Amino acid sequence: MASQKNVARAVVDETEPLSRRAGIRLADRPAPLWQLLVLVNLLSAPISAGIAVAAARELMAAGGTTPRGMAGMTWRQRVKALGRGGYVRYDESTATRLGECARLLIDDYGGDLRRLAAEADGSRARLEKGLRRFPGIGPTGAAIFCREAQAIWPWLRPYTDRRARDGAARLGLPESEARLGALVPSQDAASFAAGLATAARDDAVVARIRAMAS
Repeated sequence: MASQKNVARAVVDETEPLSRRAGIRLADRPAPLWQLLVLVNLLSAPISAGIAVAAARELMAAGGTTPRGMAGMTWRQRVKALGRGGYVRYDESTATRLGECARLLIDDYGGDLRRLAAEADGSRARLEKGLRRFPGIGPTGAAIFCREAQAIWPWLRPYTDRRARDGAARLGLPESEARLGALVPSQDAASFAAGLATAARDDAVVARIRAMAS
């Protein structure tokens, strides 16, 4: 049987964070943090991750790379960008929410999510609560944001939400966040959590990870 560290290494090697798939060069700067919030908003609807990623790419290509850029787009432009990404069932309501999110971020945080992180002052609970102020972002969306943002905010590490821990259980790994965090280097925490979350729902990924680790 493969060791837990071998399985963890295979998880990191097999998958990549959703932000990277969406072409977001995640960094501790206003624009990429906004782009992550957009992606999380798209992922919060009952729609596939692949479609959400494609829609995020289209929105960025259309000028939505910053909150001011998104706010400057018309509602119809946002709807069309979402449609090009295949995000058609929830395109109109999501186009509205993204405009509201952009305006809220500009008005309350000067367009900079780092101010929200500063208000959280090292508290995950406060960060998640702040994220849930944005239209369309609920507990699941806030968890996805934190799962991805730990790549650039070390104070979040190791962050594993319920879905990631479900994936860990499927792979025979511990469900304790602390024990999971000990299985990979700190800089791989985001990739590890993303892979675990994918394994929670994807049998093919589970099979590949097991084969790689054996």
